[in-house]
Amino acid sequence: MTTMFFCKECGFESTKWLGKCPSCNAWNSFTETAKLVQKGKKNTHHLTDHSNRAIPLSEVTFDPNQSRISSGLSELDCVLGGGIVPGMVALIGGEPGIGKSTIMLQVADLLANNKKVLYVSGEESSEQIKLRSMRLGINNVSLYLLCQNNVEQIIQEIENTDPDFIVIDSIQAVYLNAIDSMPGSISQIRETANVLTRLAKHKNIPLFFVGHVTKDGAVAGPKVLEHMVDTVLYFEGELTNQFKILRTTKNRFGSTNEIGIFEMTDKGLKQVENPSEQFIMNQNNYSGTAISCVLEGTRAFLIEVQALVSPTNYGNAQRVSVGFDQKRLALLLAVIEKNLMLNMKELDVFINFSGGIKVVEPGTDLALIAALLSSFRDKSLREKTVFIGEVGLNGDIRTVSQMDKRVKEALKLGFKEIFTATDIKVKNKNVHFHKVKHISELGPIIF
Repeated sequence: MTTMFFCKECGFESTKWLGKCPSCNAWNSFTETAKLVQKGKKNTHHLTDHSNRAIPLSEVTFDPNQSRISSGLSELDCVLGGGIVPGMVALIGGEPGIGKSTIMLQVADLLANNKKVLYVSGEESSEQIKLRSMRLGINNVSLYLLCQNNVEQIIQEIENTDPDFIVIDSIQAVYLNAIDSMPGSISQIRETANVLTRLAKHKNIPLFFVGHVTKDGAVAGPKVLEHMVDTVLYFEGELTNQFKILRTTKNRFGSTNEIGIFEMTDKGLKQVENPSEQFIMNQNNYSGTAISCVLEGTRAFLIEVQALVSPTNYGNAQRVSVGFDQKRLALLLAVIEKNLMLNMKELDVFINFSGGIKVVEPGTDLALIAALLSSFRDKSLREKTVFIGEVGLNGDIRTVSQMDKRVKEALKLGFKEIFTATDIKVKNKNVHFHKVKHISELGPIIF
């Protein structure tokens, strides 16, 4: 059997194994796979080969009033940039059991209220999907189910039913007869995705792929799979956590900074309309707790920062953070030691962000330092207080982007004090703004 090698990161092909990819310079990224062969006169390209002559761009017709299709879930519409675009191809990935198939089945049911939807499953039987649909309360006559792995038969059924929306669950489970390799192999994933994508573009049908992920959290298969689709969505969150975050890493039709927040219930995934109320539990009633405001895309919401500082019982002090970059935590601890003269070397430090959310923006630095000081002194902070600001290496506090939106979110939930590094022009007699320029000014005020 003829074999070939190609790079998992960029798709570069080679007839022999290479330690370093000459295209993307990635090391140890080449994988051996079966070469595409033709059985008889079969060819994968004829399945959706709709050739056309080249025409001037000025002759291309487009309806500017063509609206997006609402998925029925406002959180998903927000992540997609306003809704589903006709003809778009999206890939949704995540850990096993996090809710990929659940949300796709829910979206298919909502769209089936006024459209014809085809749900293709290559991993489960019709009885298994029926059992899940009964648990979710789904029983729509316009929702068609096809349990099939063969792409040729899937395309034939698409031609017969002429659906308005298609879900393939999952792309690693389907295969082409013309490729002499197992389903889920790199060559099968690449070719099957290519064939189905061309079909969706030609028929102008929205198509969603469900994708498995590797142990590193990336979508299984070649990186070229993510380049082929229009939108890439990832489900984040611990399997034991009730909150799931849907984040977009690629979107040709919208922003890549938006997130959608869902809560896993016995009836499926439920939208979290007001995440601030979900992520704030104690509101500074205990030591080591502070409130901050994070910005994800166009959405601002409050989050609870929890810190625990305790004497170490081992030789080396521990530095553990959940939902926060560990190197950033080490940096802030060094800033505290130098500017506040606190000995943190012999103390264990544990950081956690409520709700299982992962924070990457620096706007929570000030709240994190306030929580650390609160736990260090074992004194709780004042209630209804929010900390918003970035901390520099010399201990200075800097303003962050879109402060007005963050402040409005804090005011909406009734917070009375806001610590920040800039002047806020908000006329509200019930709110007191503390302008702090350095972390050395923080201790005397918050306690």
